[in-house]
Amino acid sequence: MVGGKSIPEGYKETEVGVIPEDWEVATFGDVLTGFNSGATPSRRKSQYYKGNIKWVTSGELNYNIINDTLEKISYDAMLDTNLSIQPIGTLLIAITGLEAQGTRGSCAILGVEATTNQSCMALHTTDRITTNFLFHYYRYKGANFALKYCQGTKQQSYTGKLVKILPIPLPPLQEQKAIAEVLSDMDKLIAAIEKLIAKKQKIKQGTMQLLLTGKKRLPGFTGDWEVKRLVEILKVKHGKSQHQIVDADGEYPILATGGEIGRTNQYLYNKPSVLIGRKGTIDRPQYIETPFWTIDTLFYTEISSKSIAKYIYYLFNRIDWYSYNEASGVPSLNASTIEEISIPLPPLPEQRAIAQILSDMDAEIEALEKKLEKYRLIKAGMMEKLLTGEVRLV
Repeated sequence: MVGGKSIPEGYKETEVGVIPEDWEVATFGDVLTGFNSGATPSRRKSQYYKGNIKWVTSGELNYNIINDTLEKISYDAMLDTNLSIQPIGTLLIAITGLEAQGTRGSCAILGVEATTNQSCMALHTTDRITTNFLFHYYRYKGANFALKYCQGTKQQSYTGKLVKILPIPLPPLQEQKAIAEVLSDMDKLIAAIEKLIAKKQKIKQGTMQLLLTGKKRLPGFTGDWEVKRLVEILKVKHGKSQHQIVDADGEYPILATGGEIGRTNQYLYNKPSVLIGRKGTIDRPQYIETPFWTIDTLFYTEISSKSIAKYIYYLFNRIDWYSYNEASGVPSLNASTIEEISIPLPPLPEQRAIAQILSDMDAEIEALEKKLEKYRLIKAGMMEKLLTGEVRLV
């Protein structure tokens, strides 16, 4: 029995949980070699950083495959610092860094030969374990995996002694390879979607630059644009405290600079509006079409019939709001300052057409982001089942 549940036939309870009976449990020290870190060449010798030998720092370890490095060192730097070239397939673990920021304990695989600084521990596989299986298992467990075995210590870095005691399940080699292949394929799919989203976002930014400045006109539109101050087309309004109107089951959102923070059955405004931070986060405009309440740190706008709210939203995304910051401490905007900003304004039909094109682009990106989140969840589920042996690959 484990946690009140019986162990399925063909499985056993171990230090790493319930796993198939034909899987072993080993430690990193049993199946890996290395456990050595690098060094940093002297910064006083500038020629040390003018070479072509790839040099990895712990900040570059983010559960990824490293195919290039931010810095490269010379052959002399490597010799003088007694560094070694680590082969392709080496697993690197960040042994120092801030736990809260997720640096210490993160890992990466070398996709190229490279050397490292003193904050990276290099691990090499033996014939009992494959690099890709080790990589995926460590990612599955995350940095907390190592932290669990360091509890009670005051050390701010991992040592070879600590890492060697980390336990790991060992499926047969062929199953290790099959598990790693499936998870690697999922990684490639996720990376492809991420790349597509980045491409679509770049295209959208370029389209905004052209359409919102009039450098490119949509078919059928020719007339001159006007330059207007925002005060001519909208009023900037203050939000109010939400403390007396909060209702967890409320119909309307309560909005702050970071988005929704609660619900209410009352609203401050019930028409399409563009919102911008008054204090704190002042560079992330929001757009909403349904009734809402905003707190005091978030302005909302009452937009006249002379403009389309969604068009103004896209214009707000192009404004450098920090150039209008009026505080030396926490960034702040003033309503009157916002209203005095001048913008190029096409006729209403062209505003509507531009806003529709950009909205369609946003919808496409949002659909891809939902797809990305779906595959990330699928992968997380696959890792849970494959790396524990709950689902077997033959």
